[in-house]
Amino acid sequence: MEHALSPATLSELRRPRPYPAVSVLTPTHRREPDNAQDRVRLRNVVADAKKQLESDPGVTRERRADVADQLDRALAEVDLTYTEDGLVIFAAPGEHQVWSLGRPVPERVVLSDTFLTRNLVSAQAAERPYWVLSVSADRVTLWTGGPDRVAEEHLGGFPMARRQENFDAERREQIGDTPSTFRDEDTRHFLRDADTAMNRLLRLAPRPLYVTGEQAALSALDELGTVTRAAVHVPYGGLSHGTPESVWQAVRPMVAAEARRSVDTVSRALESALGRKEFAAGVDEVWQNAREARIRLLAVEENYRVTVRDDGDHLIPALSGDLDAREDIVDEIVEQCLETGADVRFVPDGTLGDASGIAGVLRY
Repeated sequence: MEHALSPATLSELRRPRPYPAVSVLTPTHRREPDNAQDRVRLRNVVADAKKQLESDPGVTRERRADVADQLDRALAEVDLTYTEDGLVIFAAPGEHQVWSLGRPVPERVVLSDTFLTRNLVSAQAAERPYWVLSVSADRVTLWTGGPDRVAEEHLGGFPMARRQENFDAERREQIGDTPSTFRDEDTRHFLRDADTAMNRLLRLAPRPLYVTGEQAALSALDELGTVTRAAVHVPYGGLSHGTPESVWQAVRPMVAAEARRSVDTVSRALESALGRKEFAAGVDEVWQNAREARIRLLAVEENYRVTVRDDGDHLIPALSGDLDAREDIVDEIVEQCLETGADVRFVPDGTLGDASGIAGVLRY
């Protein structure tokens, strides 16, 4: 199952497909007893997708069989042992993907000539993803991080490894340490290569960056590098050979502190915008401004969800299952704001007070 949504991956998902490109969405659960229903619910929504394929006169028999087979393959790949809050299956002629999301999604099936990506975009923004680079003299490991975990990534040339030589053996024998390790030219060249590779990756998938390593390694990177110099340094060695849990425990205090600073920054920006009359609050007002590309900063409470109908001029409250109800309007707003260059921040529930779960700072 996929988790990390890079700009290149998003662009690939959004390209037109031969009809039908099927998007299957279903909420899932992390814990018992709620997750007991997930397997049955998933099978039912996939069965519904197949029924829609059967009843669509625009789908040929050959393509119907192809896409149904892709749905079956995707279903076989789902591992609900490690499920999160939502699951998305994409299936089209000759291809399928399964995405696990850390944000709930409405249950739905969509047949189109493109995949439905807005829920992936919103979930990615809500997770506040970041990179962790764990550095030692012989290995540099890349991790992708979210609010409560990290996982190793194999991309951009990472992990990088080299055979560690016996640096300055005579001095080590005399004083029992290896002070020359990060002054060795081969090691410095290795670290420069790691910094260059990280720079390339950040251009393709920009995120905050944390760098772990013993202090000598971090100092060498400061001297040699460019992109890692501006990162948050975590002076903790041994993590380039570590486990996801050990890396997470090392960076967690820094990630939590950054999250608190982010919430404070958002609160001040909203307060200032209110005084300048550049403030929007509530789903309808924010939606109107998002469609006009007026949102500069969007703030959304983490668990804010609302179902609405669009009457042409305004969004009005609706019930799930109502005709033309839009159950993922918040995800639509998030995607629209990101598309127009807004800064999107998710904040803890209750942060926005009278703003009813969603608010924005306007460009004008």
